[in-house]
Amino acid sequence: MATGKGVAAPPLWPVEARLAALLPDLLVFRKPRGSEHELATAQGVLLGVHVTGFTALMDRFSLSCKSEHDMDTLAHIFSYYISDIVEHVLCFGGDILNITGNVLLALWTVEQNQLSDIITLVAKCSLEIQEKFGIYHTREGQDLQLKIGLSAGRISQVIVGDEQRQYLLVTGRDVDGVQLAQRLAQANEIVLSWNCWKLCEQYMFEVEIMREDEAVKLRDMRIIDPFDFDEHFYKCLDYLPHYRTSADILRTALELDPDSALEQTLRKHIMKNLLKKIDEGQPMEYISEFRTVTMVLVSLEFHKTAWMLHLCHLIQEAALYISTVIEKGGGQLSRIFMSETGCMFLCVFGLPGDKKPDECAHALESSFSIFSFCWENLAETKLVSISITSGPVFCGMVGAVARHEYTVIGPKVSLVARMITAYPGLVSCDEVTYLRSMLPAYNFKKLPEKMMKNISNPGKMYEYLGHRRCIMFGKRHLARERNKNHSLLDREKELEAFRMAQQGSLHQKKGQAVLYEGEKGCGKSQLLAEINFLAQKEGHRVLPLKLKEADSKQCFYAIQTLMAIFFEIDMCPAYYRQERLHKQLHGMVEEPLHCLFNDLFFVKFPLSFKVSHMDDLTRQKKVKACFFQVLQKAMRETPLIFLIDEAQYMDAASWEFLGTLLSSVPIIMVMTLTPTFTLCGWAQHFLQSPQAIFVPISKLATTSLLRMACWELGVVSIPQELQIYLLRRCFGNPLYCEVLCQDLLSKNILLFHDLQKEEEEENSKWETLSANAMKSTMYSISPASSEDQELYVCTVKDDVNLDTVLLPPLLKEIAVNQLDQLSPGEQLLVKCAAVIGHSFHIDLLQHLLPGWGKNKLLQVLRALVDIHVLRWCSKSQDLPAEPILMPSSIEIIEQTKEERKSDAGSPLRLQEELSLPQTEVLEFGVPLLQEAAWELWPKAQQTALHLECAWFLRDLACRCGSCHGGDFVPFHRFAICSTKSSSGTSRFCSYKDTGSILTQVITDKLQLPSPQDSFQFQTKSPRSQEAFTREHCRTEEEFLDQLNRKLAQTSPEKDMLTTKPCHCKEVLKLVLSPLTQHCLVIGETTCAFYYLLEAAAASLDLSDNYMAFLYLRKASSLLGQPSAFSFFKKHKVKICQFEEATFCCLRSEVCFNMGQITLAKNLARQALRLLKRNFPWTWFGVIFQTFLEKCWRSCSLSQPPDNPSENKKKLAILQQQVQCLSLLWQLYNLEATASSRRFAYLATVMQENSAKESASEAQVVSTYVALSQFSQNMGDKEKWLHCEQMAIQKNSLCWFSREGLLATAQLMQALAYTKLCLGHLDFSIRLGFQAREICRHLKKPALENLVLSVLFRSAFLKKKFDLCVHVLESQWALISQGHDVLGLACFYSACLDLLLYGKGWLCRPFGECLHFIQHYEHSCILNSQSNVMLGVHSSLAMWFAQDSQWKLFEHHFSKARQLVKRTNASLFGSHGFVRFLECHVLMLQKIPQGVFTHTPSETPRQTLKYFKEFFSRCVTCPVYHQWVSELKASVMRYGKRESMSLTNIIRPFDTCLTRIWIEGEFLEENNSFEGNLQRFVRVADVKENKDEEEIQECIC
Repeated sequence: MATGKGVAAPPLWPVEARLAALLPDLLVFRKPRGSEHELATAQGVLLGVHVTGFTALMDRFSLSCKSEHDMDTLAHIFSYYISDIVEHVLCFGGDILNITGNVLLALWTVEQNQLSDIITLVAKCSLEIQEKFGIYHTREGQDLQLKIGLSAGRISQVIVGDEQRQYLLVTGRDVDGVQLAQRLAQANEIVLSWNCWKLCEQYMFEVEIMREDEAVKLRDMRIIDPFDFDEHFYKCLDYLPHYRTSADILRTALELDPDSALEQTLRKHIMKNLLKKIDEGQPMEYISEFRTVTMVLVSLEFHKTAWMLHLCHLIQEAALYISTVIEKGGGQLSRIFMSETGCMFLCVFGLPGDKKPDECAHALESSFSIFSFCWENLAETKLVSISITSGPVFCGMVGAVARHEYTVIGPKVSLVARMITAYPGLVSCDEVTYLRSMLPAYNFKKLPEKMMKNISNPGKMYEYLGHRRCIMFGKRHLARERNKNHSLLDREKELEAFRMAQQGSLHQKKGQAVLYEGEKGCGKSQLLAEINFLAQKEGHRVLPLKLKEADSKQCFYAIQTLMAIFFEIDMCPAYYRQERLHKQLHGMVEEPLHCLFNDLFFVKFPLSFKVSHMDDLTRQKKVKACFFQVLQKAMRETPLIFLIDEAQYMDAASWEFLGTLLSSVPIIMVMTLTPTFTLCGWAQHFLQSPQAIFVPISKLATTSLLRMACWELGVVSIPQELQIYLLRRCFGNPLYCEVLCQDLLSKNILLFHDLQKEEEEENSKWETLSANAMKSTMYSISPASSEDQELYVCTVKDDVNLDTVLLPPLLKEIAVNQLDQLSPGEQLLVKCAAVIGHSFHIDLLQHLLPGWGKNKLLQVLRALVDIHVLRWCSKSQDLPAEPILMPSSIEIIEQTKEERKSDAGSPLRLQEELSLPQTEVLEFGVPLLQEAAWELWPKAQQTALHLECAWFLRDLACRCGSCHGGDFVPFHRFAICSTKSSSGTSRFCSYKDTGSILTQVITDKLQLPSPQDSFQFQTKSPRSQEAFTREHCRTEEEFLDQLNRKLAQTSPEKDMLTTKPCHCKEVLKLVLSPLTQHCLVIGETTCAFYYLLEAAAASLDLSDNYMAFLYLRKASSLLGQPSAFSFFKKHKVKICQFEEATFCCLRSEVCFNMGQITLAKNLARQALRLLKRNFPWTWFGVIFQTFLEKCWRSCSLSQPPDNPSENKKKLAILQQQVQCLSLLWQLYNLEATASSRRFAYLATVMQENSAKESASEAQVVSTYVALSQFSQNMGDKEKWLHCEQMAIQKNSLCWFSREGLLATAQLMQALAYTKLCLGHLDFSIRLGFQAREICRHLKKPALENLVLSVLFRSAFLKKKFDLCVHVLESQWALISQGHDVLGLACFYSACLDLLLYGKGWLCRPFGECLHFIQHYEHSCILNSQSNVMLGVHSSLAMWFAQDSQWKLFEHHFSKARQLVKRTNASLFGSHGFVRFLECHVLMLQKIPQGVFTHTPSETPRQTLKYFKEFFSRCVTCPVYHQWVSELKASVMRYGKRESMSLTNIIRPFDTCLTRIWIEGEFLEENNSFEGNLQRFVRVADVKENKDEEEIQECIC
């Protein structure tokens, strides 16, 4: 912030210049003296500038309860305001002595005969300052104004301090005069001291006498001819030897030659922590921070009779003592300045690098020590006053580049100064210091409230009385109480250690000690509370005690308190204490020895003769012996347990006593320790005892932490973004989790939704989807069994960005303490890494660290990794052969010479690839550190760093190198280019004049993903690809053989799947997601929207629907709330029509995946309308549009435009059209009505036309695969097989691109699906395995899940149940970590099939399957999937039929009956229909037995109607026809009163299904499911006596 007009200091300044910029010329050019403490005098003119209204402005900010934001605004206002004044003073040759609070003091040092001329110069300077900067209007309504005082005469200067740290003091009568003049001046006035008035050229000034012999008010200067001020100005320059000689720099001191002696002298005047950062080479703008500090202001008033030289010696003595005491407590003496009545010392605890856990307690104790010293040792001291405050402040540079100072700014700074005058002669502190010190209340005294100038609410004040010995013992308590509603999480190992200690004490009759060690907040106190409960439950007597740091200074305090608890006198009134103690000691301790406990327990037993003859040591030994005797007797009656929390605060005498007690009495001691404290010798001896068990407390597991968060929030589930928020900040620490949850509740950023209020329903608005998104995710804790208890889930408000939610003060203090333990270089690295995010790449980190080489960076990184502050994201030390991220080939649309020049310093060159290997990616390994370090940055610097990150990452925001670049939204950057500009510049470039830097360069370098992007296979024969494309794959066998042949030829390793794997997931994590955050922080909402769409598309591409929903929700919040009237719709962010259409398309896909069918249709229609391709609403419109689309086929395709950019834009629009139409037919395909089929058919025709127009062969193949699937679902066998054949032929044209490889995988999945439906199971399995291998390489989990579903069904029908289990385990690994409810439903449906017909094979138990179905059966996702749910409910009905649970059978069968009309001919639909028919036949058999109470009776004729419907609907799934025919025959026989066995129905694999004749080959069993398929061998066809066996088995 030390900038003038926002200009940063040059990075190449030498150390001497950086030091000189912090100090006045008076020190820089000071001549060496014999004694540093010699009082020197000189003539000069003083200028004092006081900024009024600043304290009132701080008070206004302090009332707004937004301390971090307000501190930033406050520091920004003051720094930029004062920098202009500093520069103006420097231009007039002034020397800035200091900037203290809101007062600037400048000096012109000249000879006595030059004073009058210099006074004229300074007066002119003052008038110009008032004219230019006299009034500063703030947005907050509080104006800042200036009061200026001038004084002239003799100025005394002295340096106080020692060889390590020195301070310059300027004093004398004329220094008091400038302070008096400032005080007498009103706002916008200039006042001259009386001495200054006497020394000036009075005829030149228009003045007003204010007070005789005190001051005059300057009104203006008289310009008397021939007086010319410019001439006078240059005349005065001759009096100022150190005036600047260059127009480029304001101070000569900054141009001095290197001088080691001068450097050493200047270093003594600068604080140590600041020196370390300067030595580290940190830029000045990186030094400023916002943090909580504790300030101590010491005011010494001296008698007026004291001589000046004597006062200097007193100040020297005081400075040495104060500096020593403050540094011992972890603080620093920041500055010393003279006041009218004495001298003030400002000390600060908690500056960067100095943060300590108990800084408030140290500040109070240091202050009281200073207070006592000054009263007792400084003879001429009239009054000593000390005030202490604690709170958030700005710590950093204030001033201009040429002259600035390190200072603190904030409301607490003003308060500490006001307290000095309000409470003189005391050590006073504010309420925050009192509370944060954690010192006993008896060390304080509440002070009366007093009015303070410009401070409306100073709060409660306390006088610190010093550390006094406790006049009473502590009381029994623990830090935490046991939670009665929730059990203790993840502490079985720790509790087992306690149980073992109990058994050891019981059986061995020896004392046992269990010491739990853990960081603050890890749950030590909660563990003690649980042990307390368990021990009391078992009949043990428990003595609990929590210690504080102050207790360690009181000898024998812990044992004194424990024994008081034992004797039960800790809570009784003082007048009854002695009587109670007498009763307790009676019979255990001799009467004459009772007086030994007088001092210990504050009682007054008569002193006995025996005790009076004992010395102190003998008495102490006797007291301990009595305690041993009492405790031994008590242990014989009841087991005794000591619980001591925070045992590191125990005094040495108590440790010694407990060590002896442990070896002589069979007592159990349970203690907690914090590892950062150094224990005394007796404590170390205790820990080494063989009877002491040391147990480190582990972190909470992830599941346990999330469960705890649910308990704290009162919900059963929390959203994924909140899980990430908590896990990254907590790292398994329960205290952090508790505080963060309470903070979220207090900030009101969560919304709560009642699960039981109503079932999940479809939403008509995108804005209300958050609750349903949560209801569709797995619960973090099990719902309560009670029906009366309300169950809730929570979501985060749409306008809340959790990444920028500030930490609670308690947690920030903990993290800043950890940060300050690092070296300055490590601190800077952590702060820069915090701007990037939780994970970061070292190249980007180096980009933010100016002047850091790679070697230095790696050295500091290794040091941080060694102490676990950071950790590598990958443990592997082998670098991958290929880069994870690289920009694709970059084309420049248009670039001026100026732009090319700016690109020369870009992090990415045009022809270079930036390699980001996994081992160069790190993440934070300490909780809260990243968030706390990010909050330390001032807002301006924070924004600048985020902008640097955005500049660095912008060229990497594309698909990975193995995917050959390109946008995740196809041709996104081309589609947003303006077509109106003939020059072809980017739309973002139109913002060039707005001052936005990032938006100018988003599309300067364009990735050009081409449909011809391909893998670089063998290039030695360029004709091989052409020859291959001429070949035609006429059959599936030829296609598979050709595919195997080409896959083996495409790489030297003879396997295409060994080429570069996809790293788009890493691109999303390391580039797109951080880039959106950077854009949001710097306020580039248009760019943020662009990258949010890219991130959402990438998430959908990676099958992460929930994260896509989160990105789109952020994008929605950027656009603002939609208007109820479309003509009023106006987005807050300016976006083009294509982006709006893409936004609708992406939301439609997300809604489709969430089961929001109606909303998904509307959004897809809206997207098509924006893309100029309307989709009809009525049946007439469907007929007309279908006719038009069919006619379109006969029309020739339009020629692509000559402009390549326009061609890409058209392709972008076509790609989105294809996507929207694909969504529409899938949406309408979920409904079984005739109208929906018409809409779905039209969508497929339109999709086919758009795909052909795009001229992308891979797109055409994918479209034919989709049309094939649609035709199969509709039962159109001819169209189904035709589209499949077309896809096979077209696929031969797109073998060599990654997009083509994906289309090939889709085709292979479709072929496997087809062969399964047709009954060619072995062929289906072979295709499925190869398709899965390609999917794994492409990292397409959604497609891989479909392939595994087909593989399972094929293996299931082949009775390969071991293969079924392997497939299901692989499927579980894919879907269990995500939020794919539909995938889980398919998985559990397959598990039910395996349970029913798998002959003992098991993947998941029935209870787990049933629990999932019961929990999610009302989910919108599953409600929209009738095909899947028909099979699920039918399978459940069959299971309950096995167990003769006919009511449950009826329940699920009735649900299946409702679903059967809504299904189609797909594999899942046909499978579900078959299961339903099995249930129906079983029900028909059981109806005569009267087991059904709610199901109406049906005749075989009615049942046969379902069979007729099956054969008419499921024409395209003949794999089940044989079995259904047999079922139908069974029903027909049942109609003729033929017997039918139950086992025939519920175990079909034991009947006719095992003899279904299937053409093809079977899969030879392998030991490894993951291995490659072996050769397929043909086996003999099992057809002998087929008909006789099938009929016989049906009758059995």
